[in-house]
Amino acid sequence: MEDTQIIPDFRTGLGYDVHRFAKDRELWLCGVKVPHDEGLLGHSDADVALHSLCDALLGAAAMRDIGYHFPDTDPAYKGADSRVLLRRVVELIREERFMISNVDVTIIAQAPKLISHIPQMIVTLADDLGIDAGRVSVKATTTERLGFTGRKEGIAAMATVLIYRK
Repeated sequence: MEDTQIIPDFRTGLGYDVHRFAKDRELWLCGVKVPHDEGLLGHSDADVALHSLCDALLGAAAMRDIGYHFPDTDPAYKGADSRVLLRRVVELIREERFMISNVDVTIIAQAPKLISHIPQMIVTLADDLGIDAGRVSVKATTTERLGFTGRKEGIAAMATVLIYRK
């Protein structure tokens, strides 16, 4: 017997990224400049949170990953603002008729403390994603001094998203 039920096109995506700390770099997380004595090392501005979010969105839409679309071997992306990359990813998934339902980003860092920056991160993400701030979650956690993030060698981030096709 054939299933005649129409299945809605809901998709989830998961993104993960890591960058190590480096001297003489600014620290950008979720598109917000965070005061810290070190930034993150990367070809672009190394916004680990936005990179994980881009991967989650692209993965949900089955459109490969951030490295495919914005390779670190391309000089055009040297020092790139990751907010520009995120907005381009949103354009790419919208070209495929996907809409963003919600996003959830977790930043894993022993330092710096991020609680006071999270409200601005939410507003910034909502603006770049073109969705209501109530559909954006940003959280920060530590690893209780375990691993590379616990030793303050870098920051990791994970993102999950729900998208749907119009």
